[in-house]
Amino acid sequence: MELAERARVGEPPEPGGRPEPGPRGFVPQKEIVYNKLLPYAERLDAESDLQLAQIKCNLGRAVQLQELWPGGLFWTRKLSTYIRLYGRKFSKEDHVLFIKLLYELVSIPKLEISMMQGFARLLINLLKKKELLSRDDLELPWRPLYDMVERILYSKTEHLGLNWFPNSVENILKTLVKSCRPYFPADATAEMLEEWRPLMCPFDVTMQKAITYFEIFLPTSLPPELHHKGFKLWFDELIGLWVSVQNLPQWEGQLVNLFARLATDNIGYIDWDPYVPKIFTRILRSLNLPVGSSQVLVPRFLTNAYDIGHAVIWITAMMGGPSKLVQKHLAGLFNSITSFYHPSNNGRWLNKLMKLLQRLPNSIVRRLHRERYKKPSWLTPVPDSHKLTDQDVTDFVQCIIQPVLLAMFSKTGSLEAAQALQNLALMRPELVIPPVLERTYPALETLTEPHQLTATLSCVIGVARSLVSGGRWFPEGPTHMLPLLMRALPGVDPNDFSKCMITFQFIATFSTLVPLVDCSSVLQERNDLTEVERELCSATAEFEDFVLQFMDRCFGLIESSTLEQTREETETEKMTHLESLVELGLSSTFSTILTQCSKEIFMVRTLLQKLNFQYNFMCRVSVASEILYLNFFLCVCVCITRVDGRKLLLYREQLVKILQRTLHLTCKQGYTLSCNLLHHLLRSTTLIYPTEYCSVPGGFDKPPSEYFPIKDWGKPGDLWNLGIQWHVPSLEEVSFAFYLLDSFLQPELIKLQHCGDGKLEMSRDDILQSLTIVHNCLIGSGNLLPPLKGEPVTNFHLMSYWFVIVIAVTSSLFLIIKIIGDLLQFQGSHKHEFDSRWKSFNLVKKSMENRLHGKKQHIRALLIDRVMLQHELRTLTVEGCEYKKIHQDMIRDLLRLSTSSYSQVRNKAQQTFFAALGAYNFCCRDIIPLVLEFLRPDRQDVTQQQFKGALYCLLGNHSGVCLANLHDWDCIVQTWPAIVSSGLSQAMSLEKPSIVRLFDDLAEKIHRQYETIGLDFTVSNSCVEIAELLQQSKNPSINQILLSPEKIKEGIKRQQEKNADALRNYENLVDTLLDGVEQRNLPWKFEHIGIGLLSLLLRDDRVLPLRAIRFFVENLNHDAIVVRKMAISAVAGILKQLKRTHKKLTINPCEISGYPKPTQIIAGDRPDNHWLHYDSKTLPRTKKEWDSSCFVEKTHWGYYTWPKNMVVYAGVEEQPKLGRSREDMTEAEQIIFDHFSDPKFVEQLITFLSLEDRKGKDKFNPRRFCLFKGIFRNFDDAFLPVLKPHLERLVADSHESTQRCVAEIIAGLIRGSKHWTFEKVEKLWELLCPLLRTALSNITVETYNDWGACIATSCESRDPRKLHWLFELLLESPLSGEGGSFVDACRLYVLQGGLAQQEWRVPELLHRLLKYLEPKLTQVYKNVRERIGSVLTYIFMIDVSLPNTAPTTSPHVPEFTARILEKLKPLMDVDEEIQNHVMEENGIGEEDERTQGIKLLKTILKWLMASAGRSFSTAVTEQLQLLPLFFKIAPVENDNSYDELKRDAKLCLSLMSQGLLYPHQVPLVLQVLKQTARSSSWHARYTILTYLQTMVFYNLFIFLNNEDAVKDIRWLVISLLEDEQLEVREMAATTLSGLLQCNFLTMDSPMQIHFEQLCKTKLPKKRKRDPGSVGDTIPSAELVKRHAGVLGLGACVLSSPYDVPTWMPQLLMNLSAHLNDPQPIEMTVKKTLSNFRRTHHDNWQEHKQQFTDDQLLVLTDLLVSPCYYA
Repeated sequence: MELAERARVGEPPEPGGRPEPGPRGFVPQKEIVYNKLLPYAERLDAESDLQLAQIKCNLGRAVQLQELWPGGLFWTRKLSTYIRLYGRKFSKEDHVLFIKLLYELVSIPKLEISMMQGFARLLINLLKKKELLSRDDLELPWRPLYDMVERILYSKTEHLGLNWFPNSVENILKTLVKSCRPYFPADATAEMLEEWRPLMCPFDVTMQKAITYFEIFLPTSLPPELHHKGFKLWFDELIGLWVSVQNLPQWEGQLVNLFARLATDNIGYIDWDPYVPKIFTRILRSLNLPVGSSQVLVPRFLTNAYDIGHAVIWITAMMGGPSKLVQKHLAGLFNSITSFYHPSNNGRWLNKLMKLLQRLPNSIVRRLHRERYKKPSWLTPVPDSHKLTDQDVTDFVQCIIQPVLLAMFSKTGSLEAAQALQNLALMRPELVIPPVLERTYPALETLTEPHQLTATLSCVIGVARSLVSGGRWFPEGPTHMLPLLMRALPGVDPNDFSKCMITFQFIATFSTLVPLVDCSSVLQERNDLTEVERELCSATAEFEDFVLQFMDRCFGLIESSTLEQTREETETEKMTHLESLVELGLSSTFSTILTQCSKEIFMVRTLLQKLNFQYNFMCRVSVASEILYLNFFLCVCVCITRVDGRKLLLYREQLVKILQRTLHLTCKQGYTLSCNLLHHLLRSTTLIYPTEYCSVPGGFDKPPSEYFPIKDWGKPGDLWNLGIQWHVPSLEEVSFAFYLLDSFLQPELIKLQHCGDGKLEMSRDDILQSLTIVHNCLIGSGNLLPPLKGEPVTNFHLMSYWFVIVIAVTSSLFLIIKIIGDLLQFQGSHKHEFDSRWKSFNLVKKSMENRLHGKKQHIRALLIDRVMLQHELRTLTVEGCEYKKIHQDMIRDLLRLSTSSYSQVRNKAQQTFFAALGAYNFCCRDIIPLVLEFLRPDRQDVTQQQFKGALYCLLGNHSGVCLANLHDWDCIVQTWPAIVSSGLSQAMSLEKPSIVRLFDDLAEKIHRQYETIGLDFTVSNSCVEIAELLQQSKNPSINQILLSPEKIKEGIKRQQEKNADALRNYENLVDTLLDGVEQRNLPWKFEHIGIGLLSLLLRDDRVLPLRAIRFFVENLNHDAIVVRKMAISAVAGILKQLKRTHKKLTINPCEISGYPKPTQIIAGDRPDNHWLHYDSKTLPRTKKEWDSSCFVEKTHWGYYTWPKNMVVYAGVEEQPKLGRSREDMTEAEQIIFDHFSDPKFVEQLITFLSLEDRKGKDKFNPRRFCLFKGIFRNFDDAFLPVLKPHLERLVADSHESTQRCVAEIIAGLIRGSKHWTFEKVEKLWELLCPLLRTALSNITVETYNDWGACIATSCESRDPRKLHWLFELLLESPLSGEGGSFVDACRLYVLQGGLAQQEWRVPELLHRLLKYLEPKLTQVYKNVRERIGSVLTYIFMIDVSLPNTAPTTSPHVPEFTARILEKLKPLMDVDEEIQNHVMEENGIGEEDERTQGIKLLKTILKWLMASAGRSFSTAVTEQLQLLPLFFKIAPVENDNSYDELKRDAKLCLSLMSQGLLYPHQVPLVLQVLKQTARSSSWHARYTILTYLQTMVFYNLFIFLNNEDAVKDIRWLVISLLEDEQLEVREMAATTLSGLLQCNFLTMDSPMQIHFEQLCKTKLPKKRKRDPGSVGDTIPSAELVKRHAGVLGLGACVLSSPYDVPTWMPQLLMNLSAHLNDPQPIEMTVKKTLSNFRRTHHDNWQEHKQQFTDDQLLVLTDLLVSPCYYA
């Protein structure tokens, strides 16, 4: 319907009522409510019904006709647009059908990945609002999703380059699973557990996979009556696993995410109390806060820490309910970390802490909303017993407010704090807002700290809405508003940009919330006002004053602005970024204030100011005084015409006269302004827009007696009666607009056409002027002009042709580009403007929303804005983009301009070009050949500029389409070969860096964005069935005949043709690329690009064409290393394609073992999986034994449970034939066979492979390994004879690169021999054993990593019984001592690599190794010790204490530790210092026991350090017995010159203190500490304290939960305060203040009295000494006690560095009494006082209040007295 007709229909809509199922026949699921408020709302139902019917009908047809592309894709896109415009406006039945159809489409197995993503995005969108469909309406199977995730995220072929997935695919798949999860059937949980439990082997990577699957798939939102089929099946098992894992493996975080989700979905149905201390301890650990001075962080604690967002969700869900345990722990958590929030602290941990603050209140508000305000739906409601009570909320706000107030001034900015405050103020304004205001008022006064001002203002903006609306909790809130506004005015300051912006935001926020109406007159009229209201009324008299002052400041800002000469010179010159921001802030704040003013305040000044403002503005604009007046006049006109169109009609004659006189002024400024006037006139008369945005419908202009504005402060708009005043163009206005166009646009077009035909001469400036007029008319009346067709268009066309030929004036060309762009896309508003407005709308919404009371409680202006955006969205998307001839011509013109010779013109045109490509669906295929024209090597007339322009057009911009890489065979077949052969074009020069860079970018972009394109587009039958249902569904529907069987057959036929077509295209493309690459004199760069493109074309469903296989195999020996690398990967991929399938059978593991299946879950070594172990008695050493063995290759099978269907490979005779002759092979295999049987080829290949690439950087290369593995797997031992001499030669050569090459080949051999027969394998090991022995004896520093990788790779996923030759070889005697200590260490490393891959299946070998190593633990050499430590870690790794796990048959830690302690006895008993006096050499003869002990200890330290980061659980009980020894050795000072033993002991203690303790281990640890506290070595006593600090903090809640432990620790620290050694006393004081600071201990009166008593200890009189006698060094007992007292008081003072508790002043007075005591007391007092001064200096004004005047005198005296400087 044209707009002219629309105008007639547009009566204002009836106020939107709730929807009722009227004559339409269906109840929409959920529409976008804003549509009801549009002025043409009553027409929308018919429109949307028609669209929906079309979508249903056509989508159904497309799928039945097997046409996924373009039909299916086009209509699914239409459906997502429909959802954007109307919401979910379809019946429940349709909703379910749409979901089912898309679910089937997404899970088509061979679907091209980009289509899959498109369907998945739409499906996620359809499932988004889960309350609309209950589990009864919809059930989705989980297997198809699992298969898809397995196929894509755990792809077996992706690493070989046979599949290319985009980066986004992982997120999309996970979100898709998340959206479908609520609808999985009830039995899904049991099936999933059965499927993934067998993967749970904690030493294997599959554990990570299993837990990931659990995290994303397990359904947690089942209704309570189904809980026994849901989480109850796995909860105990998984939480048990989580509780018992100590060292944060990667999957622990994912378990946390799962528990968080479980808790949220089932609040009140799970009792979390037993786990709460553990949960909070782990969350606190996961923040990685630094504790103590010399802490070493375990790196995996940083990388694998929990995601704060999930931890927050978990905490929130556990709150509430009868037990207040969670709240108690949460308070404890914040008490212990509050001091980290102080602005003076900074570190990498700060971001996590801030996130915690920001997320927690948000999460609590969401939970309150869900419990109190949300409409009930089918999801499980929270039982009343567990809902959050008001008391819960208050407790929560009180525990978090302190850290939030500290975080306001944080180094990372105040954003997080502001968001936290916004949510907290919604819950408890009376607790939150006063302290914020207390900080704000002083900040507004301060001149020296602008940072303080911006921080506090942004926080006040956050709480603005709660402040203004007052409410029952905080009625005095609104009285603060005016003082705040008045004090904020000085912030409008031209010199400080950030201050200026935040002030504008502040003022705008408040004036949006509050009508600026002077209500002081009400005081006389009414006497029923409350006290607060009376106060407010009298205050509102200041509004007028405020508005005036604000305006003055703004004009001041404008005058001092730097834009002295405005955009006179050029069009392109932009304002600086900052200035444009300030200008934006200024104008938006200004208009907000004017909107919210009452008539009186507005009238006083508007005109006055407008003129004044304009005048100032004009003085800046014009330079010459004679145009001054004219320009000023025009400017005023422009500003006045930006009002409501109806008001303009009264003045139309005058306006037209003005235009006639001014449009053709010669001065550019003049006619630009005049054009602007025309533009605004047209816009005001033709667009639909709301005319007012006040915060109350109907404005504020009623007399105060009827309408009392104060009631409306901060009130949300009411969606159902917004009462928007719309401006809908009337007939009169439309005809006026057409009149304007006729009189001004028509003549210009005619003129330009004549000029183009050559009938008329025009100067450059004239042309520019005409174009400006045309452009302004166009954008002013964009929505009036009919879609492109008919007359005006051709005129444009000729004109643009002509320009390119005759005059190329850049500025005119810019305008032409703009005009074409607008013609193509402009519909009354610009897309990018719309996007930015949508963004800013969302920002404002966020800053002022009310999350607590829920949906759409926004301010009226915001709601109106949203409706306006909805209208614009419609205008942007409704008018369909059909691609017509005229569009095609215009896009071609753009292409011509994009390849022009001016770079700026090219740049602008290309931007418009990309935008146009995005808008029209099928134009890309149309335009590609035209772009490629410029790249053809046989054209002589292409300039370099055109060549570059064309390349840029192919490259595309960062967000839009990339022409070079459309996911479509027809396009790629043209573009890729063209890019390669453009290397021969004469316009191409590799001398120009810009062109080289372009080609690099192109190649890089294609590689980055390429996704495997489908060859098979078949649609499954289940899809077709649902599509039929969809096509038949009624309400709404179009009358359309169903498809006949013939049609469907035809569809299937077409579809098969399409598949054949795709295949032809694929082979054709490979051919053309090969032709391109093989052209003579093609520059090398293009050859490389071409080979790169070819390697993208490997697929897993088609073998590469023969010619390409030959090409890649030959290029294994290419001269350029880049090409060789690509060829290696490609050939490895090709070998995978050629792999023959191996037959598998299902076995029953219980029959093999002869034991029944365990009844409950028991992991680890059980009788029924014992047959998998390596057992030297039953190794398969003969053909018969080998053939009868059942080999299980994957390591994890059988550890946790057996899979339901256990599959192994069938016997040798059933596998594909080995030892084939050349005739038996396929053609592709023959190519490879011929090359690798050719000795010359192999020799050349080996030479290349043993060259070094980058010195010192080369590592074992998995690509090359894959190549060799493939060769030996596909051709068994056919090439061994050719390779054998090379292998023997390479092994003997000790060069790094040759050794690496041979390691890669050997690994490939061992892994490739998986399916060989026994005879072949035996021959293979006869060859390999001597080779490996030689290699291991020649091992060097450079190569031991490669050999380690080689053996580890060989053993990965192989049954250990198959490799018995290898293991026996490695265990021969790793520490033989031949070749020195280094070779020993390396051999151990290699051995460890092999055994670690075998995990739990080789207990016998582990025992043998341990037995062999134990006597050798006293090794002298450091590198061997480190290696042994690491090997020990792997030996004991299998000994885990996980729940329901059987004791392992591998070595156990306790037995080992017992034997070690026996040997360390001599060291334990001695009391003196242990020095490391062992020289680094093996002395002849037996040393004494002590020396042996020290050597042993060094190795043990290495072992403990290595296992701190790797093993799953720490064997605490055993390590505790070693602690006293470490305490004795660890050095006290931080000095690196210590020997290895001491450094290691220190590091080891640091790592052990961070370990996670189980509750039952706490008493044991404390026992050891108490025992050590009585030790005679003061080093030991000192070290205990540092250990204690870290240990308590890292296990805070576990200790707090145990009262005896807290008492013990308190006693320990206080008794060590009286230690005879000064250093120990001081450390004890530090520890005490730390424990007080994290609220582990509390400062209570018994403690204070105890210290005060100690302080009063009398000191003995000093004796006169003989001049000759030595001063007594041992302090007297009295002095120690007195010092202890002073230290204790000092610790209390220092434990609250950022505030002054009530007890502090008195303590400081007590301390000051000791200033003149003997040393060390005097020193301690001084230190304490100076520290107090340092930490309290910042906020001394506040802290002063806590002291009395006398105390202040004493203090000032102390802090500034001469003694302070002494």
